Parts: sequence; structure tokens; C-alpha cells
Amino acid sequence: MKRDGESPQSPAAAPSGAAAVFGDRLGLAERFVATLADTGVTHGLIGPREVPRLWERHVLNCAVIADAFPAGARVVDVGSGAGLPGVALAIARPDLEVHLVEPMLRRTTWLEQLVTELELLDVTVHRGRAEEVGPQLCSAWVTARAVARLGTLARWCLPLLEPGGTVVAMKGRSAREELAADHEALTALGLGTAVVTEHGLGVLPEPVLTVDLTFPHGSSSPARVRAGRPRSGRRGGTAGSTQRRRRRR
Repeated sequence: MKRDGESPQSPAAAPSGAAAVFGDRLGLAERFVATLADTGVTHGLIGPREVPRLWERHVLNCAVIADAFPAGARVVDVGSGAGLPGVALAIARPDLEVHLVEPMLRRTTWLEQLVTELELLDVTVHRGRAEEVGPQLCSAWVTARAVARLGTLARWCLPLLEPGGTVVAMKGRSAREELAADHEALTALGLGTAVVTEHGLGVLPEPVLTVDLTFPHGSSSPARVRAGRPRSGRRGGTAGSTQRRRRRR
């Protein structure tokens, strides 16, 4: 990418666990980290103070949840921002079909350029909100990191879910407490099961937690209509710029 300015710090070298997670695509992961440290910072996607800990706190942190998805799955990353977790997943798991959903033009433009430069042929960038792209992009697997509380996140993600689909929500140490607090709202949305799963044991200093929410009726649930966001005055469809890549690297 064209350099708009210099990052005040450089990212640390890849930790030993990165090779186990990324395998022969570690070089791609290193390029992703370098881009985050450069234009990711100058474009306001990553804070400058995050640069020294990009690997363990961000890229490797996201890549270890790859074990949540079956082979060849279509995974939709809602509120992708700096490509976390979607780009990290696509690098670690080239068998996945990854869709990055992000409403902000500045971010989707950056993501499109990143995906092109890394030649991630099975990654597609969509500009829009989850409920806007949902009708065209239903999937059995949706993921998100640092987007919203579970009850709100599930409501936003439901339009993207096929019946029986799962939202793999990345959460911190308070994952279980948040699940308990939001359980009533999730039940109203048609929640089937909710499981807190640990990822990255032996790779990271502490495991990454996801809350895996399965909805038997997916986007067809009447609760989605009752509890969804207001839709008036919204631009529908897959708005803005989109990149589609069908061949696999």
C-alpha cells in the first residue's frame, strides 16, 4: 500500500506460535501485520500503541478461532474494520470463503486494497450494515470482534444467518458474565444454544474466548422482525464498493 505516513513504532517479530497457526502462509500474516502497523495506523484503523502487540493481541488472537469453522465454510465477518478477524482467518484457513462486512467507506477502501495486495482470492469486501447485505449473503457462520454486546450483536447478525446458523462472537474474560446478562434478550431472538469456547491453548498466554450462539430458525425467525433495527431511510443491498474473488489461492 502507498505509505501516507510513518508509524511511530514497529511491530514485534512473529511469536513462535504464529508458525503453528499460519503454517506456510506465515509470510502473508507478516505482510498483514506490517500493513496494520503502517497504513492501518495512518488510516485510524489501529491505534499507534497497539503496534508492538499486533501479533498476540490482534492477528494471532483472531487467527486461533479458525478451529470454530468446518472445512470450506462461508464465514461472514461483521464490522470487519481492520480485517479482524476476517483477514486473519482467511490467511490461516485458505479453504474458507470469507466475506468482510463494513459500513464505512474509508475502511472498505482500505480493506479492498489490502485484499488485493495480499492476493486473498476467496475474500470479498462488502460495504454496508449487516441487515443491508443479509438478504444476499446468508451463511451458516457469522463472526465479529469488539462490535457490540451479545444481545445487540445477535440482533444485527440474524439477517445473515441461515437456519441453524451460528454467530461466533469474540469476547474477553467476561464472556460468561455477558452471556448470562444478555441471555433473556438472546432467548427473545430465538436462541437455540450458547457455548463459551476456548481457542489458542498453548499458542497464546491465555486462551481466546468465543461465545457461539446458534439460532435454529436463522434469519427466518419472527423475532428478527420484532427486535431488528429500524429500516426506514436506509440504503438497502450491498452498497458501495465490493470485491468478489471465487478462485482459491
